[in-house]
Amino acid sequence: MAILRVNPTRMELTRLKRQLATAERGHKLLKDKQDEMIRQFMELIKKNRRLRIEVEEELSRIMKQFGLAKLKMSRIGMLEAMMIPSQAAKMEVGSKSVMNIKIPTVNYEPQKAIDLTYGFAFTPSELDQAILDLSGLLPKLVELAQLDKSCDMLANEIEKTRRRVNAIEFIMIPDMDDSIRYIQMKLEDNERSNIIRLMKSKEIILAKANEQTNYS
Repeated sequence: MAILRVNPTRMELTRLKRQLATAERGHKLLKDKQDEMIRQFMELIKKNRRLRIEVEEELSRIMKQFGLAKLKMSRIGMLEAMMIPSQAAKMEVGSKSVMNIKIPTVNYEPQKAIDLTYGFAFTPSELDQAILDLSGLLPKLVELAQLDKSCDMLANEIEKTRRRVNAIEFIMIPDMDDSIRYIQMKLEDNERSNIIRLMKSKEIILAKANEQTNYS
């Protein structure tokens, strides 16, 4: 680990110890935040997976109905039947906070009942059923899109938090520990040097005192 550029003084040692305590508290808070985000992310993933399986199964069945309808109709006839929407809807987009992360919310509200706007004389029943089923599936598609975006945003934030946690745990805190040990060693060396100088000074003073005593 790298030793920070510090002056080996007691004041610097006190300052580093305070910074180390702050870094350790920050690391714990970030780690707790990361764990909670992962927990909520796993819940969203499970919900997303269940809904995706359900949507894909229903969508596959609806596409088979569309395929059967296309076999019984011309391309122009299919396009003419699809020209006018069968239902109006209102969508309100907002957001909610999850661990200080704003994830999107989408509120889907149909404005009227489904109205098949084409004539039934030249369209097969498979097309009618496919449109009705797809309109019923639309709220789930909207919810699935919301869940996908929420999972992506949480995953990105979890990755950012993980990098911060690792930077504090494996770089910042070890560097501070090494710097604190370095300062402590320097201070101990200085203290030992001072003691040795004092002992030598005492020996010199005692020797001079003995000399003066002998002369007298």
